[in-house]
Amino acid sequence: MFQIGFWGSLRRKKWCYREKVPLMCCVKVINNIPVKNLMSNNKVEQIFDEYRMIAIIVYADCQVEGIDFFTPHNFSQQLASMRRPKGYRIRAHVHKPVPRNVKYTQETLFIRKGKVRINFFDEQKKYLESRILSTGDVILLVSGGHDFEMLEDTEIIEVKQGPYAGEDDKECFEGVIDDTR
Repeated sequence: MFQIGFWGSLRRKKWCYREKVPLMCCVKVINNIPVKNLMSNNKVEQIFDEYRMIAIIVYADCQVEGIDFFTPHNFSQQLASMRRPKGYRIRAHVHKPVPRNVKYTQETLFIRKGKVRINFFDEQKKYLESRILSTGDVILLVSGGHDFEMLEDTEIIEVKQGPYAGEDDKECFEGVIDDTR
C-alpha cells in the first residue's frame, strides 16, 4: 500500500489527510507550501520543530534518477541531487538577474571528510534533537539554531547567501549538549 500524507496545523491542532498514490512519501504543509518528506527511504531526512522545517539531511548513499529537488520552490536556498548518465548534456545557459528578498540565512554544509554531531534548536533556542553526519553527507540548515561538535578530524564546505552581514549576521547563545551518545 502506498500513501501520501498532508500534515499541517489548524488552530494548533495537527491534522492529517491520507490517500493512496503510487509514491511513498509524506508532504508537510508549511506556510501553505507543500514540502515533500522523503524520510521513508532513510536517505533523506527532514527535521521539524512544531511549526517549521529546521533542516534537510541528504545522506551520502542517497541516489536519485534524473534530478530531484529536496526543497520547496519558496526556499531562498535550493537543494537538489542530480544523477545523469555519461554523455548527458545540460544546455548552455545563464541565470537571469531576478530580485529576491532573503530574510533568513540558510546554509548548506557538505561533509567532505570526518564525522560531526549537529544539535538542532528551535527559534526560542530550545534544544530539539541531534544527528551525526559523516563523509559525503549534506545538510541544508533552514531555520532555528544549531551547533556543531567535531567527532573526528573533519573537513566541511559551507555555502550560504551573502553578502555577509558581520555582527548582525547571527546571534550566539549557550547551546545545550545532549549527552545521550
